Amino acid sequence: MVCRITTFAFEGVEAQPVDVQVQLTGGQPNFYIVGLGDKAVTESRERVRAAFAALGLAMPPKRVIVNLAPADLPKEGSHYDLAIALSILAIMGVIPPDLLEGHAAIGELSLDGRLGETLGVLPAAMAAEAMDLKLICPGPCGAEAAWAGGSVLAAPSLIALINHFSGRAVIGAPPPGMLAEPPTGLDLRDVKGQEGAKRVLEIAAAGGHNLLFCGPPGSGKSMLAQRLPGLMPPLSARELLEVSQIQSIAGLLERGRLSRTRPFRAPHHSASMAALVGGGIKAKPGEVSLAHHGVLFLDELPEFPANVLDSLRQPLEAGEAVVARANRHVRYPARFQLVAAMNPCRCGGGPGAAACTRGPRCAQAYQSRLSGPFLDRIDLYYDTPPVTAVDLALPPAPEGTAEVKARVLRARDIQTDRFGETGSDTRRPVNADTASGDLERFATPDGPGAALLADAAARLQLTARGYHRVLKVARTIADLDGAGTVRRVHVAEALTYRRRAPGQAEGVQAGALAR
Repeated sequence: MVCRITTFAFEGVEAQPVDVQVQLTGGQPNFYIVGLGDKAVTESRERVRAAFAALGLAMPPKRVIVNLAPADLPKEGSHYDLAIALSILAIMGVIPPDLLEGHAAIGELSLDGRLGETLGVLPAAMAAEAMDLKLICPGPCGAEAAWAGGSVLAAPSLIALINHFSGRAVIGAPPPGMLAEPPTGLDLRDVKGQEGAKRVLEIAAAGGHNLLFCGPPGSGKSMLAQRLPGLMPPLSARELLEVSQIQSIAGLLERGRLSRTRPFRAPHHSASMAALVGGGIKAKPGEVSLAHHGVLFLDELPEFPANVLDSLRQPLEAGEAVVARANRHVRYPARFQLVAAMNPCRCGGGPGAAACTRGPRCAQAYQSRLSGPFLDRIDLYYDTPPVTAVDLALPPAPEGTAEVKARVLRARDIQTDRFGETGSDTRRPVNADTASGDLERFATPDGPGAALLADAAARLQLTARGYHRVLKVARTIADLDGAGTVRRVHVAEALTYRRRAPGQAEGVQAGALAR
């Protein structure tokens, strides 16, 4: 006789079904777990034994074999405990085996039989709902699992499950967790001066463009970046589900509380490649995935190791991070908006006593840590001037986050209508993700704008990627103006935000003004 129940293994944020099969055979009493499990899976034997002992139960005096099928799928983690324990209870007759049919289970057992919080409950609940199974999970995770919309059985302990299946104390369905309130207090009015930087931030929010601020310390670069999520629309239902699945795998959901505020991640410049992109001994989502549908802020950009920054090139283009292993590839979604900040040179480059005394060589050496292909993927580059005492004494700006966000939402609505009408396969309707074919249809500038762009492309030696990104930014500026056609003024403004070598900047600007 074989008793079985379904559980799940995680590949990225996807929950793959695993069939837990238990059989009792003759021979020397022992407990075996097979099926390519890691150390945490094999240690499940001792946790199950201890939990049974706490309930006054003994393991069957036979050879117990637990098979986790498919056997060639790697299994990691301690969440297999509950499924293994329930299958053994069924084959012992403590729980009627037929009652486990139609159920899936996920959870870690403590030594006294209680069920503790487990990572990945939301993706498991979604997979169980798709398979028309009722998910059994730990009680603290019930609010999280209930968001999937399927049937959930959230039990505090193993004895509670035994009582439930025996009919002595039925466990009710848990309610879904609460939606977290959006954070308050970060308003653009708090930023004194920097009107040009606020304009760039508005363009970045409207079109989903990558942005780099370069300026002396104290010029407000970090303050501006922190206010970007407040300018963006809240997460849609689909985006909320995708973001919450990643947070569930990473253990960032507290009591099933979801938030429609877009993620904002700001890793330290000492972060490793695995921390940023994902990976490690046990593959986990990195910062680029935790910032999915949100903002990844990299402060002190040149201080990051060059190989770490270059590892962002593929996620920036593909919208996903791929962690390669000898026996499998793990994919994590990573469609984020990059915002970075840096000083002009290692000395800081500020005014007065903080000014660099080593000339342009210091700035060139400092900025040369950033590779050209990485910088080519940044749409908007802005030099933030130092904030003076006069700026700080000014009253708050008349426009704050609410006023700017209203314009951003109008521009986003234009993009949503545009891509919806064309049936574009773009996963989010923003100009930064526009395909080249759609650029030719919607971002082709008028005659003067095309002439200006052709001249600037030659002077700046724009790559094909850089050329297309200028068009995308110009299309966003036109959307903010409510214009149906990209005009010369839109192209000119987009070109001013393109990063240039020191010798190129004056020539291009002079050529633009001459026309």
